[in-house]
Amino acid sequence: MRNPADLPAAPSAFAHAAGPMKPARFPSLADRRVFVTGGGSGIGAAMVEAFAAEGAHVAFVDIAAAASAELAERVRSRGHAAPWWRACDVRDVAALQQAIADAAAASGDFHVLVNNVASDDRHTLEAVTPDYYDSRMAINERPAFFAIQAVVPGMKRLGGGAIVNLGSTGWQSKAGEYPCYAIAKSSVNGLTRGLAKSLGAQRIRINTVSPGWVMTERQVSKWLTPAGEDDIARNQCLPDKLLPEDVARMVLFLAADDGRMCTAQEFTVDAGWV
Repeated sequence: MRNPADLPAAPSAFAHAAGPMKPARFPSLADRRVFVTGGGSGIGAAMVEAFAAEGAHVAFVDIAAAASAELAERVRSRGHAAPWWRACDVRDVAALQQAIADAAAASGDFHVLVNNVASDDRHTLEAVTPDYYDSRMAINERPAFFAIQAVVPGMKRLGGGAIVNLGSTGWQSKAGEYPCYAIAKSSVNGLTRGLAKSLGAQRIRINTVSPGWVMTERQVSKWLTPAGEDDIARNQCLPDKLLPEDVARMVLFLAADDGRMCTAQEFTVDAGWV
């Protein structure tokens, strides 16, 4: 099965009535320093590649070392600055914050943080134990808070910054296959809005980007069934399948100077599903 991260870049990914898509460029991202959690595959990898293509210096963590190494080499082979990366289990807050500190020591304080890491494992209400619940929060909720805690002092030194938290439309459409994931992702908007005022005084912007059903390799291999195809056709307003690159484009806008007056908001990228 083809990995969506290996699909053609966004300009040739779709055919529209007006011709191939020609995405915007964001010159203000050149030489900016960006940290992405869960950046080794899927949506995270698309964001790492998109930022690198804009001339940003990207660092990321991911638990998947092999995929991360392949991504870093792919970025380098395309003529962009090779990303700094480390294999990291974000459930270990000390390890996550140390990775951020080490990456900053290597390249400088971060202008941009993207809290992308997540795991939408399916489960039922009846099967959840306290340990399983805690493990879901430790992946899908807690890392975002502590990554923000780690980068904010550097953003203050820089005179501002941009934080993008990845939410989800799954809980908003009342999907019932992952109640713990829904709890964690619904809290992302609270995190964004709860920090926007205090961070905004330092010109640090914080927003949520909530993707719909994105066709990552994981989603296609695990859960895209004929019934799922029918759901997409029935619920999306737009006929094209959502790709990781589509989410990355919104994140780029919010990280760039173009989004300088956007904060405390949720931006949905779901082809009109919710």
